[in-house]
Amino acid sequence: MSTLTTDLSSHLALITGATGGIGRATCLSLAHLGCSIAVHYNSAADTAASLVSQLQSLGVKAKSFQADLSAYNGARALHAAVVREMGDPTILFNNAGMTMGKSGVKDVSEISVEEFEQTWRGNCGTAFLLTQLCIPSMVGQNWGRVIFCSSVAGFTGGVVGPHYASSKSAMHGLIHWLAGAYGKKGITVNGVAPALIEETGLLPASNDDLSARIPIGRLGKPEEIAETVLWMVKTGYVHNKVVAVDGGWFIQ
Repeated sequence: MSTLTTDLSSHLALITGATGGIGRATCLSLAHLGCSIAVHYNSAADTAASLVSQLQSLGVKAKSFQADLSAYNGARALHAAVVREMGDPTILFNNAGMTMGKSGVKDVSEISVEEFEQTWRGNCGTAFLLTQLCIPSMVGQNWGRVIFCSSVAGFTGGVVGPHYASSKSAMHGLIHWLAGAYGKKGITVNGVAPALIEETGLLPASNDDLSARIPIGRLGKPEEIAETVLWMVKTGYVHNKVVAVDGGWFIQ
């Protein structure tokens, strides 16, 4: 008997930030295994609608849900709407994130404490709340997958700024605590930490200067992050890990 979960037709995945490159690729990867998908978006309504149509064409249930995940009430409303319209998620990919429109910060004075706190709330705080809301039903089913999209910045400080790096590293401690608390209850908890992925909000297109920083000489693709998430969903022995997917940039 295989220990891999390859038939997800009885499962529902809630993917936050689903209209970005990584979110979209992950939705499609899970759908190919029959998973129902709750597509979260904030402002990209047309992109979400197009993605839902594409998922439905693969023969899975899919619906889009708008929520501003920079606010706790947005997370509460999102969870309530998903449960009401599709049921309780057994897979949660906390993928939504924000930089406050700031990158390449060189001096700590460039980030106000208000921006720092808002970034933490949008990148880690609402992900914690969604996890808190989703876990009880996972415990009841003795099966669940909680995955966080961190960043290599959580290990190294990265190239965006202190607000972003600290919000991502905060995820790592959260992952380790959750993993210790829920591993014996059928729930695995992990994180994926990408670096320099093109076709995303941070890097819409290829960039030769950034590619030169990567040991393998190119930027990553959203599908490569989705494949890592899929591995974490399928493989119940992967637990309490934050896996850097970065072309060899960071020696973990």
